[in-house]
Amino acid sequence: RPPFSIAARGAYRLDAAGGLMAQTVRLTAREGALIVVDLQEKLLAAMADRGRVVASTVRLIQGAKALGVPISATEQYPEKLGPTVAEVAGLIPHRTAKTVFHACAAPQLLEQLYGHKVRHVTLAGIEAHVCIAQTALELLNLGFVVQVPADAVASRHRIDWEFALRRLERAGVVVSTTEAVLFEWTERSDCAEFKAISAIIKESEASRRAEGD
Repeated sequence: RPPFSIAARGAYRLDAAGGLMAQTVRLTAREGALIVVDLQEKLLAAMADRGRVVASTVRLIQGAKALGVPISATEQYPEKLGPTVAEVAGLIPHRTAKTVFHACAAPQLLEQLYGHKVRHVTLAGIEAHVCIAQTALELLNLGFVVQVPADAVASRHRIDWEFALRRLERAGVVVSTTEAVLFEWTERSDCAEFKAISAIIKESEASRRAEGD
């Protein structure tokens, strides 16, 4: 488990296992992981897109559970900022406390990634330009391919969210959407897992119609 600090070369990067991984590879459930970053009630209260981010993150967690994707979660200084929002806390009972902005400062989180031989990581949470961005960049430096669904992250101000995603995409992060992540994780429609993912998507569509989205 060497602590790689490697820039992408052409269309490839050395991954956390020391092998080559194409930047354009499909990010399927195999060798993937989900990290939910700092979705705490006191932080969410300042987010205009609070409902969207929570709903998108819940769908990602449900999909990850259905597909056997390892899930981790962090809380930023919970003694001051409080616990994770109830909708997410109920799905992830064990969460890692931190005071450093990037989640990789928590050794147990990295141990989980290495232990599961994870090659690519999907991030959800807040804020896009602070803890999400710093976690994504640190994961890139460690050799992981990183994916950030735009509808599952937020910042207090839209300009910070927008420029964080621009910066991350330029750095080599895959910027996607929650629905795209779920289908890419699943890979195929002739399996039992697809039924679970399809139900998650259908529930999302019903919610969007109800909200006029």
